[in-house]
Amino acid sequence: MRTAIGDILSALFCCIGILAGLRVREQTGCGQLVDVALVDSVFASLENIPQKYFVDGEVPTRIGNRYEFIYPYDSFEAAEGWVIIGVANDAIWHRFIEATMLKHLDSDARFSANPERVKNHAALKMEIEKWTSIRSVEEIVDLLNSRGVPAAPIYSVKDVVQDHHIAGSREMIVKMDHPRVGLVEFLNSPIKMSETNPRPRGPSPALGEANEEVLATVLGMTEKEIKALRDKEVI
Repeated sequence: MRTAIGDILSALFCCIGILAGLRVREQTGCGQLVDVALVDSVFASLENIPQKYFVDGEVPTRIGNRYEFIYPYDSFEAAEGWVIIGVANDAIWHRFIEATMLKHLDSDARFSANPERVKNHAALKMEIEKWTSIRSVEEIVDLLNSRGVPAAPIYSVKDVVQDHHIAGSREMIVKMDHPRVGLVEFLNSPIKMSETNPRPRGPSPALGEANEEVLATVLGMTEKEIKALRDKEVI
C-alpha cells in the first residue's frame, strides 16, 4: 500500500509558509503570495541525497534500510522479527559496544570511527546480526534503549495501532460513535497543545448534513435566506 506523501508534505510546507507570511505581515504590513508545489516538497524531503550528487556526481542506488552516511544505522534481523538500531555517532557506538559486549568490534580498525564503519558496513552488519539473530526483538530494544542506544522494532500496521505509545500515551487513535456504522476509529492529530489541543470533533457529516451550518457560519446567511433555499429544494 502507498500513501499520498506528496500531498501531506506540500500541505505541511504550505502551512509553514502561510504562518511565516502572517508573521512578516505583522512586521511589515505587507502580504505576499505563498507558492508551494508537490514536486518541490518531495524533492526537499530527499534531505542529503541530492547533496551527495552535487558533491561527487554519484547517482544514488538502492541500499535497503541503511542510512547512507552513518553506520550502524540499519535494520537487523532478530530471532523472530526485525529491529532498527541507530548508532548516530561515536559516543553512541561505545555505548552500543558496552551494551552488547561486542568488544572485538571496537578493537577492529575497520570499525574504529564512523567513516570506517560506513565503508565496511556489510562486514559490520554481519557481525551485528550474529548478536541480534539469537535474541528477540523485545530483548534487543529493551537492552539498547536502557543503555542510551536508539533501537525500535519494525512494526506491521497492526503492531503500530496496538502500540502502548501510539495508542496509549500519545493518544494517536480516537474512538467515537458514528450514527450509521457505530463505533469507529480515527487518526488523531500529531500536534499536541496544552490549551487548544486539536483532535477530531466527530465523524464526517453525511452528504448535505452540514449545509445549514456552513451557510450560516461561513457565508453569513440568515435563517430566512436558508429557509428560502430549503423551500426551493436547493438544499
